[in-house]
Amino acid sequence: MDSAPNFIPRLLLLSLLIISILLGSSQSDANTTNPSPSPPSDSDLCNGVFVSYTHTKGSKIPPNDTANQPYRFESVITVLNHGRDELKSWRVFVKFAHREILVSASNAVLSDGSSLPVSVENGTVFAGYPSSDLKSAIQTAGDVTQMQARVELVGTQFGVAPPNVPLPKNITLATDGWKCPKATQKGTNVLQVCCIPDPDYDNTEIIDNEFLPRKDGDLTIMYDVVRSYSSNYMAQVTMENHNPLGRLDNWKLSFDWMRDEFIYTMKGAYPSIVDSSDCVDGPQAKHYQDLDFSNVLSCARRPTVIDLPPTKYNDSTFGLIPFCCRNGTILPRSMDPSKSSSVFQMQVYKMPPDLNISALSPPQNWRINGTLNPDYKCGPPVRVSPSQFVDPSGLPSNRTAFASWQVVCNITQPKDASPRCCVSFSAYFNDSIVPCKTCACGCSSNKAARACSATAPSLLLPQQALLVPFENRTELTVAWAYLKQRPVPNPMPCGDNCGVSINWHLATDYRGGWTARVTVFNWGETDFVDWFTAVQMKNAAPGFEKAYSFNASTIGINGKNNTIFMEGLPGLNYLVAERDGENPLKNPRIPGKQQSVMSFTKKLTPGINVPGGDGFPSKVFFNGEECSLPTILPMRSSQHRKHISVFLLALPVLALLILRA
Repeated sequence: MDSAPNFIPRLLLLSLLIISILLGSSQSDANTTNPSPSPPSDSDLCNGVFVSYTHTKGSKIPPNDTANQPYRFESVITVLNHGRDELKSWRVFVKFAHREILVSASNAVLSDGSSLPVSVENGTVFAGYPSSDLKSAIQTAGDVTQMQARVELVGTQFGVAPPNVPLPKNITLATDGWKCPKATQKGTNVLQVCCIPDPDYDNTEIIDNEFLPRKDGDLTIMYDVVRSYSSNYMAQVTMENHNPLGRLDNWKLSFDWMRDEFIYTMKGAYPSIVDSSDCVDGPQAKHYQDLDFSNVLSCARRPTVIDLPPTKYNDSTFGLIPFCCRNGTILPRSMDPSKSSSVFQMQVYKMPPDLNISALSPPQNWRINGTLNPDYKCGPPVRVSPSQFVDPSGLPSNRTAFASWQVVCNITQPKDASPRCCVSFSAYFNDSIVPCKTCACGCSSNKAARACSATAPSLLLPQQALLVPFENRTELTVAWAYLKQRPVPNPMPCGDNCGVSINWHLATDYRGGWTARVTVFNWGETDFVDWFTAVQMKNAAPGFEKAYSFNASTIGINGKNNTIFMEGLPGLNYLVAERDGENPLKNPRIPGKQQSVMSFTKKLTPGINVPGGDGFPSKVFFNGEECSLPTILPMRSSQHRKHISVFLLALPVLALLILRA
């Protein structure tokens, strides 16, 4: 009788236990079937372009150096397009911070055209190659392989030993039209940033057109494929000068073939070295077994191309290309528009797997330089709309290139680069010349072998010393120093080592105007045809009237009309090299020289202080190269003005007679 009341609570308790077990099991099954979603990754939260830098590995490498130990680093740059539109010609800037030397980089090239290995301690820009565009998820239904670029880096860094991580200071998307905040660190080895479109950037040309717009630069190079076949194509290379002071003499153009291409024939230019041995010993000869490689012009991975002389212009084999064959001279448009560009063609053979008519890959890492010219730094080739050419048949129509790429080059000043020309100052009120600076164009770094001082300031000169080579000036310089009671250092200062020097002489200064005389000296072994010089006058340029032996005019540079551009008149446009004197055994060598007097009015420049500095240039250029200027100006002396004013008025005439002697 007592067991029945106890049985019911036990049965109820047992039922509750079974139900709880079943519920727990069903919840466990539910959790197993539908687990809670993981938090989205940082890249998934980015509605733009997600860029990351991940350090993957590091190790110590020889030599052992406790003060400057090198380490190998391996890292990966990832560029992921999560935006709505295709990302054209992606570029990523990495601000390295540990004196990195980059040895290899996959799926990218350096935007400045540098070849690996190269120091990137100040940071560098990577550009996509061979694929430079990243499609969006909308265009590819989320196909990450078309949305993402992955660049694997290997290099050397200094000072950061594992397990510490040598992360860069910053990474950012360098493509035009994007805004990026400061990159953030994720964990110990990742730097990442999400970049969004710049609302103030007009990118209609990029979005609406298939190609990127063409850009401006100091020098632009067009790589146009004008004919294409399955195994080879004909490319036309056009170099155009857009800088009013930029020019090239004896230009040399080099680039890297990335897919084992080689040059078969050329017109309008020629390789500096004709050699097909790399093809004979390489895969090219195995593939093209019936090709006569003795006729191949260049199989170098990095060929150097030079211009042809004018005598080859009408040559049916090498010439007959418009704007070719000028000995490598490209002038500013302000001098001669017809000589501001240079063109050549080359037949390029391709290698597998690119053997179809549309498989085209322009060369990378373009570089161009000349003789006593500015330094140019070139970006990567960017695919642009096909160029149009006049139909050779004479019909009133244009013919379109098969494909076109643009390379933009800008004038730069390399780190620690020395000028290649210099300037001296003189004036009517002082009988001394303020010469070019010591080692203005560089000096030997070997102190033991150097018998002169690279740090001692240059000594003032008598006027006749301007016509004497530096190595023959010692007696004149020392005698002048003793005459003027100035100390003579021991050892004597080194020379300027400049191939071209320019003397700016303030000739007269009167109430209504003033005059200056400019003399260009060529101390080198190279003749300069169609030479030019330019002087920047901050306050005096509006008053410029005339140059009497040069063709001169004011031009605008960077929006400021304060630069006077001068070139030789017909018959005076040739600046010869240094040559022997009348008696080489007794007389020193004589520089080539050109000279002109320039007149200025004060009507348009009231309050100008000519002797106090306004009558001297703030910048001087020769053939586009910026010259080194003295750090001091000639000192004014009232005594000289009172007692030798008549002599000083006649001084320009006497100097002119000496120069023409």
